[in-house]
Amino acid sequence: MTTLEEAAFAGDEAAFADLAGRHRRELHVHCYRMLASFDDAEDAVQETLLRAWRGRDGYDGRTYFRAWLYRIATNVCLDVARRHARRQAASPGEMVWLQPYPDQLLDEIAPSTDQPDAVVVDRETIELAFLVALQSLPPRQRGALIARDVLGWSANDTAELLETSVAAANSALQRARATMQQRLPARRTDWSAPRPTAEERELLDRFIDAHERCDTAAAIAIAAEDLRVSMPPDQLSFAGLAACVPLLERAFGPDRDGDWRLVPTSANRLPAAATYLRRPGDTVFRAFKLDVLRINDGLIAEITTFGYSRFPAFGLPGELTT
Repeated sequence: MTTLEEAAFAGDEAAFADLAGRHRRELHVHCYRMLASFDDAEDAVQETLLRAWRGRDGYDGRTYFRAWLYRIATNVCLDVARRHARRQAASPGEMVWLQPYPDQLLDEIAPSTDQPDAVVVDRETIELAFLVALQSLPPRQRGALIARDVLGWSANDTAELLETSVAAANSALQRARATMQQRLPARRTDWSAPRPTAEERELLDRFIDAHERCDTAAAIAIAAEDLRVSMPPDQLSFAGLAACVPLLERAFGPDRDGDWRLVPTSANRLPAAATYLRRPGDTVFRAFKLDVLRINDGLIAEITTFGYSRFPAFGLPGELTT
């Protein structure tokens, strides 16, 4: 053990908080993958750190501290997932608890002297479609797939993480991989970019411009024919451009709710836009929604629309004056 670890496990609460806090963000992302909810992940991390502190006497020093925390976090998430088994669903429209994850928080995770095993979070392991597919897996299969295919852990380490045999862990992984292959959209190999590309940012700029000018034709021009729009937690979804056009006409037409201002951002390694609305008679633009875009072949293929409750996590203000 290091000097800090010795102090932490000798009962120095401040030392323990320092030691565990170095892994807090990556634990939060791990719990987010397991649960697909930013808020649930926060609660799970709090519970993880509490269980770790209370169970510190059970840490023998032979297991890497980070791995020990991951084991606790995984078991916390398995408990949460079992309690919420009714949440299992196959699409964002049904996943009422799905929440976005700010890219600037993902960027806090990077290898360093203190965290040599920290992994840069690529799109293919955090993209919304991947999270939705993950939630279709039974909790233990979900944990096995994340350990092996996201964290890159060995079969032995994965079995220890899940507190099961290697054979059982491998079996869970095989079943999970088969299910994910069926549920993930095509061209997943294109998701490896660490953040939105220049082409995606340019399309986001056009998306913002069309909305601020209330230009329905311009918005249609950058949308795919099979565009999908979903709005968790309202369980609303629209499939196909023809079904989405009335939404645009309502938002941009003469009977619209007011004027729009959009701020570019990014979530889950995807381009996103924070939308503000200035209603008639108001003097400021107020937080309204967050659109996360999935782009395919130079067109917007999917828009997942969230409420504004996560704006503070994105560092976004509640109001704009211009």
